[in-house]
Amino acid sequence: MKIGIFDPYLDTLGGGEKYVLTLSSCLSDKNEVSIFWDNELILSKGERKFEIDLKKVKTTKNIFSSSFSLKQRILETKKYDAIFYLSDGSIPLVWSKLFIHFQFPVKKQQENKLLRQYKYTKIAGIICNSVYTKNLIDKEFGLKSVVLYPPVDLDNILSKSDDAKKEDLILTVGRYNELSNGSSFKKHEVLIGFFKKISKNSKYRLVIVTDENKSNSDNLKELSSGYPITIVENLSKKELDDLYRKAKIYWHAAGFDEDLTIYPERAEHFGISTVEAMLSGAVPVVIKAGGQAEIISNGQDGFLWETENELIEKTKLLISNNQLWEKMSKAAREKGKKFSGKRFCKEVLEIIK
Repeated sequence: MKIGIFDPYLDTLGGGEKYVLTLSSCLSDKNEVSIFWDNELILSKGERKFEIDLKKVKTTKNIFSSSFSLKQRILETKKYDAIFYLSDGSIPLVWSKLFIHFQFPVKKQQENKLLRQYKYTKIAGIICNSVYTKNLIDKEFGLKSVVLYPPVDLDNILSKSDDAKKEDLILTVGRYNELSNGSSFKKHEVLIGFFKKISKNSKYRLVIVTDENKSNSDNLKELSSGYPITIVENLSKKELDDLYRKAKIYWHAAGFDEDLTIYPERAEHFGISTVEAMLSGAVPVVIKAGGQAEIISNGQDGFLWETENELIEKTKLLISNNQLWEKMSKAAREKGKKFSGKRFCKEVLEIIK
């Protein structure tokens, strides 16, 4: 098959882009795969950042850019057996079979009802990254989607984690994206405040891994001043994996103090970093919102929390009870294996066939 893939956010190289590039790699083994992108360097950047083999994948002119007319795009799509399209709420008009992927809850774009219905006839499948996303998308678009959980590179993590020496370290990982209300999507500043309340009687330290953004990093460093909190930016995959292996506890707070009925996109849509931490033996203490609740079996392989007091209480319990931590750490490793890259590739091939 000849397959074309488009992700409008590809240059951000975030979790969604890891998903799309891994999918591209899986499909390229037995298909001709092209990514619609005007800068061919994006593939080498993706290979380096995510350690994904993209040698069989190529880039081609971006037919979804404004430089292409609707007629030109449709004619170009006739050359493909299938198009995989990461949607921001839009559904493109194409000639070939269309697979739509949703990484987060979005609203459908306003358009002519007859045109939308025609577009729907071209859709061969709708894929969501979690049940959380699926439930909201199905309701919004009136269509039925399937869940394809993101891939996690377990082989690389597991091979180096079993004998790793754990430290008294709480870790949280995520890009700094500011919401319209002034807070960050990952709630870095909130977690700093929570940590300050448990740091006085503990030897633990907090490490926040985020992207390289001087103004945001400086603000977080100012909030952290005087406490055992480290802000690190723009780590390589190896450096990040090393931190995962050292961490005993993993925190996540996206969606805290947000009205998720009005803004469901403000919760974590899945939580790849949580799974990566679990595979490394870190016990997750994460908010009971979005896709996080699908990953964790509360009280078995991690803890879910809804209030500040619950987060602090569960964290203190793990710090003070090493036997409990060891039991949950082992369970977290086993749960994380459920989200392997091999599983992802197998399911992708079953969906797009």
